[in-house]
Amino acid sequence: MTQRTRPTHDDRYDVVILGAGPAGLSAALMLGRARRSVLVIDSGQPRNAPAAHMHGFLTRDGTPPAHLLDTGRDEVTRYGGQIITGHAHSATTTPDGFTVALDTDRTAHARRLLVTTGVTDDLPDIPGLRPRWGRDVLHCPYCHGWEVRDQPIGVLATSPRSVHQALLFRQWTDHLTLLLHTNPHPTPQEARQLAARQITVVTGRVTGLATTDDQLSGVHLDTGETIPLRALAVAPRAIPRATVLTTLGLEPAPHPSGAHIATDPTGLTQIPGVWAAGNLTNPAATVLGSAASGATAAAAINADLVTEDTDRAVHAMDTPATTEADPLRQATGTR
Repeated sequence: MTQRTRPTHDDRYDVVILGAGPAGLSAALMLGRARRSVLVIDSGQPRNAPAAHMHGFLTRDGTPPAHLLDTGRDEVTRYGGQIITGHAHSATTTPDGFTVALDTDRTAHARRLLVTTGVTDDLPDIPGLRPRWGRDVLHCPYCHGWEVRDQPIGVLATSPRSVHQALLFRQWTDHLTLLLHTNPHPTPQEARQLAARQITVVTGRVTGLATTDDQLSGVHLDTGETIPLRALAVAPRAIPRATVLTTLGLEPAPHPSGAHIATDPTGLTQIPGVWAAGNLTNPAATVLGSAASGATAAAAINADLVTEDTDRAVHAMDTPATTEADPLRQATGTR
């Protein structure tokens, strides 16, 4: 069973991690095994909670997301990591790191900060769409394409990349419909690509979803027509959960999927000592990709701490120990 502890006032850790998804837990595991003191703070709102299973994660294909997270929490606590439920609403810089403030009126001090709070998916405003999100209203073909293969799939056009999304989903079915919805007509080049791949293009705004026995059976158009479908692909706009980062002065940057936090290849942000990983930095990352980015950030953070620890040790070695004042030494200047 996962060990859950409450932090005391002004708890001090090598690393505080915000978010206990695949990226945050992967980082906490790496840092725990590196003998770092780690506190993970999680609000309990994983992005993939609506999905019954996750896919494309080697050796864990088909695993329920909650099971992966529970297993990860147990592994983290096995190496001394602490995991608490709470919401971090702000952070401030200190001379030797950061102070994170929680909604429980507690604070935690970190030498380094890793933010893996992910994104919120802003879905198209269509009645009945959100309750089916992660079931038969989908986004990523690599996550769910196999499960809806060879079935009638629709792609809801709401972004400049909708034609690309349609061409991508065509890999999983011969029965694909691009629903233009609010998008303009495809360019001549796009129209040729869609025709060459035998993708049907339908005009008209989607006004609602049709279901049969709690399964998607089609979409209703404002023309009065109903298009039969078994799955609907959408392109949600990614909204970073970056409140803590904004309190430190770091704002999200534009991304083709919405917005993200820009970092270097290790996850280091523009703020020294602050890393980010997972969907917060790449909204399109799969579970496996998010876990990998957390591990990469953890290795970089540990290396940074090793450098700081070494510098401190060298400084201590070169600095004479403080002793009681010696009048003779003060008068002669001898040591």
